[in-house]
Amino acid sequence: MARPTMAQDMERRLKELILERRLGPGDALPTEAELMDLFGAGRVSVREALKALQAVNVVEIRRGYGTFVGSLSLSPFAEGLAFRAAVRHRRGEPGLFELMKVREALEAGLVGAVTAGIPDEDLGVLRGLVARMEAEARNGGRVARGTDRAFHLALYASLDNHLLSEVLDAFWAAMDRVREDLDDGHQDPLATCAQHREIVEALAAADGRRAVRAMRTHFDGIRTRLEPSPVS
Repeated sequence: MARPTMAQDMERRLKELILERRLGPGDALPTEAELMDLFGAGRVSVREALKALQAVNVVEIRRGYGTFVGSLSLSPFAEGLAFRAAVRHRRGEPGLFELMKVREALEAGLVGAVTAGIPDEDLGVLRGLVARMEAEARNGGRVARGTDRAFHLALYASLDNHLLSEVLDAFWAAMDRVREDLDDGHQDPLATCAQHREIVEALAAADGRRAVRAMRTHFDGIRTRLEPSPVS
């Protein structure tokens, strides 16, 4: 196993510093000079480590103001996940299919938890989105991806889980990267609307099994389009 570079070791130590001091997004970090003294490191190693951590949102460097704990957003992870799936898909590998199977397992596992106590306000939002889907299907012959995306994000709002929202966004980002390769023309927009409405009605009835079944049905068509053809 290759030994970590000075900068990589510095990245680890900076993360440990953030944890030890219980710092959070927006909190100030020691100055560059203070970090050099604290860790007995050179300026180059400190700067390389800070730049690397800035690339993954762990730190934020504000010119003229200092260095702060970053947003800790998962956007770099989401972008990497989307790009990996898109590259494999373009090479004829089941990258998107695998990603969709993970998303299906995630959503089917979570939708039951939503039925335990979804607020009426959230049900109203979901019903409004289904109505918008139905209008789109009537007027344009297809459901807009943005509306579908909004539905799935709103579906789990009551769980108040920001990590979940970012992970789900990674799935959508991956699909958007290769959307022109997908055969969306064979989707029945009215069936798509009906599937989403059934999910909402299952939630309204607080019927967890029905909600899971509706979610699985919703993924059937997507799974079929992405499933790799058997090798002859």
